[in-house]
Amino acid sequence: MAKKKEIEPKEPTASTKPVAGPAPDAQSRPPQPEPGDLVDVHLRITEGDKERTQTFRGTVIAVRGVGANRTFTVRRVSRGFGIERIFPLSSPVIAGIDIVRKSRVRRAKLYYLRTKKGREALLKERRLAGEPRQPTVEE
Repeated sequence: MAKKKEIEPKEPTASTKPVAGPAPDAQSRPPQPEPGDLVDVHLRITEGDKERTQTFRGTVIAVRGVGANRTFTVRRVSRGFGIERIFPLSSPVIAGIDIVRKSRVRRAKLYYLRTKKGREALLKERRLAGEPRQPTVEE
């Protein structure tokens, strides 16, 4: 029977040593949209040699993928037509994402909103306990 070699613990190398640098900050990462969120997606549009920012506001109906492959689908109704766009979260075209409102949903995919019209398509706002109520336009 062959003897087992004893494995000696290795000393940490430059690649395995913990790096004492600034911790990844939650504010440096873009916000992670969730299904039911009303979001403003700011897109970089290049026309000739000019660059401008265009906003696409809608409801997140699906989020899929992991890491760099993560995408989210945003739906809005414009002039009676439903428009859906799929955005890669790590795309350089996206200048920023603003979460305007969070809604209470019980599903991961909100494809049923495609068949709803008017008030049927509205989602209830989600508020945390102790969070003040946001004033609406009517108030």
